[in-house]
Amino acid sequence: MKLIFPNGEHATVELNDGITLIGSGSDCQVVLVAPGVAVNHCEIEMKDGKASVKIHDQSVATVLNGRQITEESRLKAGDLLLFGRIGCRVVTPEKNAAIAEAQAAPPAEVDGQTRVRMALPKFMLRGVSGTTFGRNFALVGTMTIGRQSDCGIPIQAEEISRQHARLQVTSEGVMVEDLGSANGTWINDKRVHTGMLSPGDELRLDTVRFLLVAPGTHVPATPAPSPAVNVASTSARNSSSSAIIWVIAAIVVVGVIAVGALKFLGKI
Repeated sequence: MKLIFPNGEHATVELNDGITLIGSGSDCQVVLVAPGVAVNHCEIEMKDGKASVKIHDQSVATVLNGRQITEESRLKAGDLLLFGRIGCRVVTPEKNAAIAEAQAAPPAEVDGQTRVRMALPKFMLRGVSGTTFGRNFALVGTMTIGRQSDCGIPIQAEEISRQHARLQVTSEGVMVEDLGSANGTWINDKRVHTGMLSPGDELRLDTVRFLLVAPGTHVPATPAPSPAVNVASTSARNSSSSAIIWVIAAIVVVGVIAVGALKFLGKI
């Protein structure tokens, strides 16, 4: 078997008997330096002509045929694997020749055809609480999130229903539909039956929370206090200091007057 990277992120990889490490680390056999790829991302083991992928880092997304995987899974010819946002296809030597021939076809300007690029995840859910904290889940097409192992995004948490919600990727964001869950589905602390999730929004399934992110973009941080606030605070401190000085000066003046009066009366 071989791994073909249609978008050119890596040369074709021959899967020989043994283990092939994939990640951004220099000790990996397949080095992929890109956002969403862990240093030691996963491994593919080839044994007796059969291949399987095993996840090493659960904090990043590995998607097999549109479904995120968290445990060892068997690979077969034609499978589509995604490491973060880098995609590759598993092929046999027979299919490899046909793919190579297709990739060598003339560019669009010559034959009028459009090259179709492999679809990569546009959005990801980032776990920000509980057992999902720090984990990323790639969203592709329409997926179900729930406690059942056959869900596109399986979450092992008692407060989540077996099939909790359906997520559908659109051009604007992710459409969320509650599937009659026991504890509800929330977008930015508002309970919804259906709703649109945009980058930066929070999705909450009872107490399990996620943040929707678009790879390559950053969620704006909480803005720092404006300079005007600092100026006002400084002015207030200066005013307080001035008031204390005037009080002390007034006490001194009153003392001087009192001493002068006592001298005039001959008391001193």
